Amino acid sequence: MRFIADLHIHSRYSRATSKDMSPETLRRWGQLKGVAVLGTGDFTHPLWHKELTEKLEPAGNGLYRLKKVFAADDIPASCQADTFFMPSAEISCIYKKNGRTRKVHALLLARSLDDAYRISIELAKIGNLSSDGRPILGLDAKNLLRIVIETAPDALFVPAHIWTPHFSVFGSESGFDSLLECFEDMTPHIHAIETGLSSDPPMNWRIAELDGITLISNSDCHSAAKIGREATVFDAEISYDAIMAAIKTRQGYAGTIEFFPEEGKYHADGHRACSICLSPKETSRHNSLCPVCGKPVTIGVMHRVEKLAARDEGFRPEKAAPFRSLIPLQELIAEAFNAGAATKKVQAAYFDLLEKCGNELSVLMDVPMRAIRSAATEPNIAGAIDLMRKGHVHIAPGYDGEYGKIRIFEKVAPPEKKGQEVLF
Repeated sequence: MRFIADLHIHSRYSRATSKDMSPETLRRWGQLKGVAVLGTGDFTHPLWHKELTEKLEPAGNGLYRLKKVFAADDIPASCQADTFFMPSAEISCIYKKNGRTRKVHALLLARSLDDAYRISIELAKIGNLSSDGRPILGLDAKNLLRIVIETAPDALFVPAHIWTPHFSVFGSESGFDSLLECFEDMTPHIHAIETGLSSDPPMNWRIAELDGITLISNSDCHSAAKIGREATVFDAEISYDAIMAAIKTRQGYAGTIEFFPEEGKYHADGHRACSICLSPKETSRHNSLCPVCGKPVTIGVMHRVEKLAARDEGFRPEKAAPFRSLIPLQELIAEAFNAGAATKKVQAAYFDLLEKCGNELSVLMDVPMRAIRSAATEPNIAGAIDLMRKGHVHIAPGYDGEYGKIRIFEKVAPPEKKGQEVLF
């Protein structure tokens, strides 16, 4: 069975996260988006774990479902589907290694809430799990991996958004130059990495060390409407065992759904304070300093991949899984109306299209264009979807924490100039 999973999300107990992030809200938006399996996020937080235990029940396939007493009936009939949950959490490891401060984020996936609780008991001996849904621990990522597999052998440890400059295993600011440098003798226990919003499979294919590693994608969302903006596709039984087997063996792993990586907020180099966005060549020409203020620029994912890659751009490994680059439907509708995504007319058109054509990801990828043209309240909506499917987009890349700007119908204006022309 072909299905979509988004295994990295956050609860309302994480910083800068919507207060509406509850199991009920996640179930609703999972159906609206077309995501069959959701990570719970934040299982290390005591209050969130308690809520999950109260509201979820075993589904009989190694996953969980929302108890009927909590399930709302406000889902359009065209989007209604089973939604399953897998216990998940993100940990921020900050520690010293080889003379440098390292900041590495990890995604943890557990078979059960009991396993999640056992992991949390061990981690609570190291740091405060109540302060944030994504706790910060002074723990070597290698030692976190060891704790996880010794405490819950069926759990999976995934290096999160591996290219993010400040908080990832390959990050330019605080990461490593290889998985082996980070995880040493524990490296064989790394079966998957998360590409993150600022990279896509072709960028990761250039790194030979990742040839035996499964590339997964997740939204890392902090609000429910962002669920599925990146996700992983499986063609297997919907169960914990089948998902783990697909990740470890690639049998039943069918690829990923991606952002256009340029839209990610760390794709290019730059200095946000001066609105300076740079290509790797421009960064080198300016000695990695902002040409306006002279401060160091943040080295983005594109530059970092170029530095670590032993393969030319365009290399594709044999049997590489397919991927699709998408733009969220609300953003496409907003451009069609030349209005904000949160405006009433955009929201009305969004839910109207879902009611007529089905969940968002099916609209973006699978629903025939003739059906979308017939259903859309504004002709430009269908035009935007058609152009996105063909990859006809205009993007000003993200940099230094600033999301990229993506448009369908017109070229994107560069960042505002402050004293000097933007160099990209």
